[in-house]
Amino acid sequence: MQEENLKLEDLIKHSPANIDHDSIKNIAIIGAGIMGQGIAQTIAAAGLEVQLIEINEKELTKAKSLLSESMDREIKRWAMTGSEKRAILGRIKWQTNMEHIEDCELIIEAVTEDFNLKVDVIKKLDSKAQEDCIFVSNTSTLSLTKISEFTSRPDKVIGLHFLHPVPKIPVVEVVKCLNTSPETVQSIKKFVSVIGKTPVEVYEYPGFVTTRAIVPLLNEAMYILLEGVATAKDIDTAMKLGYNFQSGPLEMADSMGLDEVLAWMETLWKTLGEPRYRACPILRKLVREKKLGKKTGEGFYKYDENGNIIS
Repeated sequence: MQEENLKLEDLIKHSPANIDHDSIKNIAIIGAGIMGQGIAQTIAAAGLEVQLIEINEKELTKAKSLLSESMDREIKRWAMTGSEKRAILGRIKWQTNMEHIEDCELIIEAVTEDFNLKVDVIKKLDSKAQEDCIFVSNTSTLSLTKISEFTSRPDKVIGLHFLHPVPKIPVVEVVKCLNTSPETVQSIKKFVSVIGKTPVEVYEYPGFVTTRAIVPLLNEAMYILLEGVATAKDIDTAMKLGYNFQSGPLEMADSMGLDEVLAWMETLWKTLGEPRYRACPILRKLVREKKLGKKTGEGFYKYDENGNIIS
């Protein structure tokens, strides 16, 4: 009987509902763009408080508005309640400086996919954060090992590659760089589980798994459009119905942000040198014209204020 009780206690102790939230409870995110907003919403929805830090009040106000609008759309779809929205927003502390990161056990960098910018952020964090704080980068193509060289704690630098839209995609790539310690990996995998995601452990390599696999598909769909084989709508319809995709590759690229997709392609093309990563001219044209997808209201499609394709 005693042995049975011990087994039951062990099951309760290790069940997902009883994961120790105290291991990582002070969290900050640097960058309140689309990814930063999504990561903050996901963390707050799991019952944890999080700081979301942006460069100035203007950008912070814009981020607040975009996140609120995004959650309102979820309420309209009956995917969220008004009280859930209020609770989530109540756990997000909006900041325009790094003055309150000293007590953080985890800081997530979610700025633009630019190596020099990410290094600048990491340097500032390294001088302010506590010694045991783990630094996470949300990069999808840049070298974490090189980024970690600019810190005094390379063993505590790790990547978390969230996919857009963050609250809805159940997987997160946990990316180990050369010096990441096993303890850091385990802490982060536990954190990913706490916020309701499935961690997939990968080694550092340009594009990891998800970006490296999806970029050639997006690029090929763009070439099909460029060559006049089919319209954007028909390309996406064929892929959705033919392969059970939730959205077609061109709409998917619009959702990701065409500037981000181009940045991924250029990095993969530069680092791997393989033709399948060489960006289609139509993508470069759209980015030059600032038609970046859903976030600007136009990309391969035009979108209304709710992010729906205008037919």
